[in-house]
Amino acid sequence: MKKIIAVPLENGVLCAHFGHCQTFAIVNVENNLITDIQEITPPEHVPGLYPRWIADKGATDVIAGGMGPMAVNLFNEAGVNVFAGAPVDTPTNLVTNFLAGKLTLSANYCDHHGNGDHHGHGLQH
Repeated sequence: MKKIIAVPLENGVLCAHFGHCQTFAIVNVENNLITDIQEITPPEHVPGLYPRWIADKGATDVIAGGMGPMAVNLFNEAGVNVFAGAPVDTPTNLVTNFLAGKLTLSANYCDHHGNGDHHGHGLQH
């Protein structure tokens, strides 16, 4: 089984807000083992861009903290599974726990009410 798992990062750990990440860890998995991790810098954030960009990288899954419903829908349309509400941790720990079925998720979807305001949404990240 091959998987490519994307994890949005800020300072080397999971970024609590998907759209505000500095980089993405692209984690290659084969037979439930991590075979490679690359950290890549995304293009400038524009609503709706990151899901398409990550899908184009071949991602099968995304492990995230908070994520808006538009991003979730775009990932789903691209056939990428979304696992939101993950704790702040390193990509290695997150993916290892995910593969072992031990990743604790508390669905944390940001709702920006379609107004593009990424700061006044009332959720604490």
